[in-house]
Amino acid sequence: MGRHAGGPWLSKRGRWRLLALLAAVACALALLFTVRLGGGGSRGGGAGHDRRAAVGWGFTHTKYSADRGEDGARRTAAGLLSADPMPQNQHIMGWGADNPEPRPGSYNFTDLDRRVALMRRTGATPVLTLCCAPDWMKGGGARTDWSQKSLEKAPLPAHYKDFAHLAGVVAKRYPDVHHFIVWNELKGFYDESRKRWDYEGYTELYNLVYAELRRQRDDVLIGGPYVVMDSNSPASASNASSLQGPWGVVDQRALDALLYWNRHKTGADFVVVDGSSYTRDGSLLLPDEFRATQKFADVTAWLKDATGLPVWWAEWYVEPPDAQDNRAGWTEPRRVAVQATAMMQMARAGVAGAFYWNPESDTGACPGCLWSSTELSDGGAGLPMMDLLARFGKVFPPEAGVRVPVVEGEARALAGRGATLVVNTTDHGVSAKVDGRGMELGAYEVRWLTP
Repeated sequence: MGRHAGGPWLSKRGRWRLLALLAAVACALALLFTVRLGGGGSRGGGAGHDRRAAVGWGFTHTKYSADRGEDGARRTAAGLLSADPMPQNQHIMGWGADNPEPRPGSYNFTDLDRRVALMRRTGATPVLTLCCAPDWMKGGGARTDWSQKSLEKAPLPAHYKDFAHLAGVVAKRYPDVHHFIVWNELKGFYDESRKRWDYEGYTELYNLVYAELRRQRDDVLIGGPYVVMDSNSPASASNASSLQGPWGVVDQRALDALLYWNRHKTGADFVVVDGSSYTRDGSLLLPDEFRATQKFADVTAWLKDATGLPVWWAEWYVEPPDAQDNRAGWTEPRRVAVQATAMMQMARAGVAGAFYWNPESDTGACPGCLWSSTELSDGGAGLPMMDLLARFGKVFPPEAGVRVPVVEGEARALAGRGATLVVNTTDHGVSAKVDGRGMELGAYEVRWLTP
């Protein structure tokens, strides 16, 4: 009974072989299913990405933020952030955070705890940038030197493992933080003798940090190398690369650093860069401030092709700085209009994450800030850039798809989830049509159209 007339259906050895074959097929199907869902991540740079890498549009906290100041102003700012939760990024040392390990094994997370608590209260997707390094890792002592020159030093190679250990301590301390950026702008990794980035040293540090974070937790996403994608004017032949456009020519040394990291990294869940639409030589905006933003789309496309990873812009800039690195020469309408155009370029190119560098201050005047200073009793109120960032994040989330409308007139437009963003790219009023819909736009006006 239970056998065919010709004898047993399978011998014992045959049954074991069949079971082994079925098990192998099941494992293969499970792996394929995981990769298709994005749950497998891209630890070794493969095609399947963890969808948590698509964090969307947010900002980076700087020296002054909504965790300090007048109680009423802080509550106002927290309410503003809670109304439209978005990703928030904080460095572990500097930009509002004290030295986390002033002496080996002695930790001080008071400031970082307060910043992370603000992220939690306001419903943010929290991100931590693992920079900068305590002084004793850079050849200094227990005293923290807050000068820019000191802060921007890289750890000495002998202390790479110490910095990786600190990164692991941070990851364990904040179990609800799942996204980590390793270092900032290759600070301290420029090799003056060779006139290029020390990408070998950075990649060694990155891999040690990556391994330590993975050793401590298996639920984190990690990215680098946070290279500045500097560009020069087309007339400049210095370190010219093939990545270029009407906006300029990207410095080949930046590409060399990124490609070396990509080839030699242990793994990554996203690639991180920053940059500006103006050139490094003379801060030229080519052909003009609006068309120069095409750089963000072109660089994003190059990064996706070169690395196969989701792309994050940790910072982006459209307004040239003055001698003190302040960007206060434009009117706020012009600033917001060019920022909106840059973000439209990124959205079209399919960025996974972008963080506005929030230039908060402790005074009343704050060009480009997201909210008025919480150091003032009536502070914490949303400013024009906050309105743009919050609405943009809802209409153009990553991977949702965008559409370029038919535009007649001197305007730019992009359609997303439930709305269309229209920008007047001139300093005077214009008449325009967007998908046949006529309108009058004021100088540098940014308008949201709904069906």
